[in-house]
Amino acid sequence: MPAILENWGLYTDFYELFMAQGYYFCGKKDDTATFYYFFRTNPYKGGFTVFAGLQDFLEFLNNFTFSNSDIQYLKKQGFKNEFLDYLKNFHFSGNIMSMQEGEIAFANEPVLQVEGTIIECQLIESLLLNILNFESLVATKAFRIKLVAGDRMFTDFGLRRAQGLGALHASRATIIGGASSTSNVLAGKLFDIPVSGTQAHSWIQSFDNELEAFRVYARAHPENAILLVDTYDTLKMGVPNAIKVAKEMESRNEKLKAIRLDSGDLAYLSKRARKMLDTAGLEYVKIIASNQLNEHVIKSLLKDQNAAIDAFGIGTELVTGKSDAALDGVYKLAEVNGQPKMKKSENIEKVTLPCKKQVYRCFDEEGFFYRDTIALANEKENELGLIFHPVYPNRFTYVKNCSKQPLLQLVVKNGKAITAQKTPAEIHQFLLSRSALLPDEHKRFISPHIYKVGISEKLMKARNELVKKLE
Repeated sequence: MPAILENWGLYTDFYELFMAQGYYFCGKKDDTATFYYFFRTNPYKGGFTVFAGLQDFLEFLNNFTFSNSDIQYLKKQGFKNEFLDYLKNFHFSGNIMSMQEGEIAFANEPVLQVEGTIIECQLIESLLLNILNFESLVATKAFRIKLVAGDRMFTDFGLRRAQGLGALHASRATIIGGASSTSNVLAGKLFDIPVSGTQAHSWIQSFDNELEAFRVYARAHPENAILLVDTYDTLKMGVPNAIKVAKEMESRNEKLKAIRLDSGDLAYLSKRARKMLDTAGLEYVKIIASNQLNEHVIKSLLKDQNAAIDAFGIGTELVTGKSDAALDGVYKLAEVNGQPKMKKSENIEKVTLPCKKQVYRCFDEEGFFYRDTIALANEKENELGLIFHPVYPNRFTYVKNCSKQPLLQLVVKNGKAITAQKTPAEIHQFLLSRSALLPDEHKRFISPHIYKVGISEKLMKARNELVKKLE
């Protein structure tokens, strides 16, 4: 996505710059470091997370520099001239290992790993978390909707309810998760996303009567006529008027594409409307539903109520990631100058893992996801036998005979992105291929089966030795 600003160095938290200046003057500016990104829980009480936002992050990272006006601003904030001279020529020059965008990831495993000087690794933290957390949250929401919508299409209608310009990244993430199009025209242009839209109630209200509004709209858009039928009375006026217009269109060798329901009992109205359309010989006219939809409502409509709905328009809950306000992704230090580092905590869930790492996905005999293994970066696949629960080492799994796949691949080398650009639709196809390998028990919405992520014996030993040293 073309950056709104040419320089994004200030897109960070103030303490990142404060620490960077501290590193600079205490003699640590050339120290090397390794940080890794992970999240502690899957969103929506679900069994997985869709990793998204990598491509956007790398584009912004390429412009993570400081302009002259940025330097002047930081000078007013009290930063020292020598450090500001360093920032004038700043550009990330390290390496990044990452899972592929669209990969299915799980809690507490490294999704991305950053290596570079400690200053550059620290400065990019906020940018990284801002983009990856948000897009992964929305992409996961969209894919949950896709799981229940199946072959039925759904469109992102969320621009007006999104958090400011975050709507752009949200629209991209919805396509990765499975939306077919967006109402957000700028996102459509920037990310090569199909755009779509129908009409608002204001269009119908602006005419003397509903029938006239439908007729004018159908003549203006004969190849994509979708009529909103609930402005006044859905079954007594809206659908009958839509049928009249559909018949008039047929006389012109045109076809009404769909009607849209935006209020009321969607299951009841859709079934009644379907019967009315079919009786009129309009079996080809689709029914689109909108109005505060989410994966749970859609599942109820389709599975429990047999609603006659062919497609959905989804806004607020999709682009805001409702009901979760944020993904709890974090970015933690794992190594400095080749020496392992970790965070200890009285809260076991906040203890981190030291050292450079690799994540191996283990597959069962049928080729399905079985376990994920967090290993030291220099461990080989054939060296992985037992993997252990990160907190309860008496719980372990034997994975020696499993086929394995390393998930962290080099995406940035010496500051330059080396991955091919993909459209959101292409990333979604990769997601589908990975989802097909995830057992169904991890996809259910209520009490999904917990996917097991373990650590290798060597990593456990390195962690335990560091704990003793810290104690």
